[in-house]
Amino acid sequence: MASKKEEIIRQLKEEILCMELKPGTIISETTLSERFQISRTPIRDILKQLSAEGYVDIYPQKGSIVSYIDLESVEQIIYLRSTLEKEIIKELSLNIPLKGLHELKSILTKQEECIKNHDSFNDFMYLDDAFHKILFTLAGRLFLWDIIQQFNAHYIRYRKLNMLKEEKLTEILEEHQLILKYIIDGKTDKIEQLVHHHIRADVNSFYFQENFDEYIKK
Repeated sequence: MASKKEEIIRQLKEEILCMELKPGTIISETTLSERFQISRTPIRDILKQLSAEGYVDIYPQKGSIVSYIDLESVEQIIYLRSTLEKEIIKELSLNIPLKGLHELKSILTKQEECIKNHDSFNDFMYLDDAFHKILFTLAGRLFLWDIIQQFNAHYIRYRKLNMLKEEKLTEILEEHQLILKYIIDGKTDKIEQLVHHHIRADVNSFYFQENFDEYIKK
């Protein structure tokens, strides 16, 4: 049963993060029980775990819904990532293994291909995460990356919707290329400003509020 519960949690997370289940969507215990062919007791446990990680809001006597995107939570994750990644990238600019450089360059090549194909948005997002995860890994900070992922439900959806802007993917790629260049050249003096913009550029943008107001927690 444990493995089945884990698979259901993984699937529901994926559906929420890819916006197949949009913020505010009602989550029925009965419907989930019928869909996954398990009793309502483990379904309640699944919803409690999803709620603890920010994917679902549970209202006693009323039911559960997919959580609305909490901009305060988004800002907290952005602050945390910005603070950590500035230091991580500075460290790597002093000493980065050749294998790590090869992995980062390979990701940037694949991101370029995604942009050229015009139909690989999800692949680009996966590669974006992979790029930053490798930075944490090379700096010996994978534990911190994993902690961030546990509380990423609001930030991932926010980031995904912001990436729908036509020019955004190209901007992200160009900044990734600059990050790698600064690491190779050891330009620690330029890293802080670049990383600050790369991670925090959209936090005060009106684009999200103007286009996706119905998904925002009020």
